[in-house]
Amino acid sequence: MNADVERLRRSLEFLREAERLKDVLRSGVTSQGRRESTAEHTWRLCLMVMVFSDLVPEVDHLKLLKMCLIHDLGEAYAGDVPATEQSPGSDRRDIEYRDVQKLGDIHGGEVGQEIVALWLEYDAGETNEARLAKGFDKLETILQHTQGDNASDFDYAFNLTYGVERTGGHDLLKAIRAIIDTETQERSEGRAAWRDA
Repeated sequence: MNADVERLRRSLEFLREAERLKDVLRSGVTSQGRRESTAEHTWRLCLMVMVFSDLVPEVDHLKLLKMCLIHDLGEAYAGDVPATEQSPGSDRRDIEYRDVQKLGDIHGGEVGQEIVALWLEYDAGETNEARLAKGFDKLETILQHTQGDNASDFDYAFNLTYGVERTGGHDLLKAIRAIIDTETQERSEGRAAWRDA
């Protein structure tokens, strides 16, 4: 193998920087009550896309998975902002873009450019892959909220409207959403204690 040693070093440096996502905590908690990391959310988002991939044959599955892998990469430096704390007109998007560009520059070359291009495509939300990635991202979040060991005052009602515009444009996303919304309603009414066992 005649790998360019400098290219290998850049890739490893990129991976060292991306490791920060293991320590970026989200507001969601696991079934054991520990706050989840952005890296954990991304892992299950990719797993979700994989297990439903046969139901979306019309898309480029590798591109969709890559998009899901990098969708929250911009949180490596500035962290996650919970949906309940996000406000229109904030500079959050610009900060994430700047940080994705920084990571793309660390890697450099075609891969670095691909990372930035995939993030921009995801952000724009205009391609089939981007729309699905955004929809699955919302579904993974509310799925976690149905099984997390949430505080007694957890706002389940918020989840019933969270991301509806992202999950309503594809039949598969709508079908999954309907199941998760039913589970969310059950949790809010205290009828899903078996899920907490």
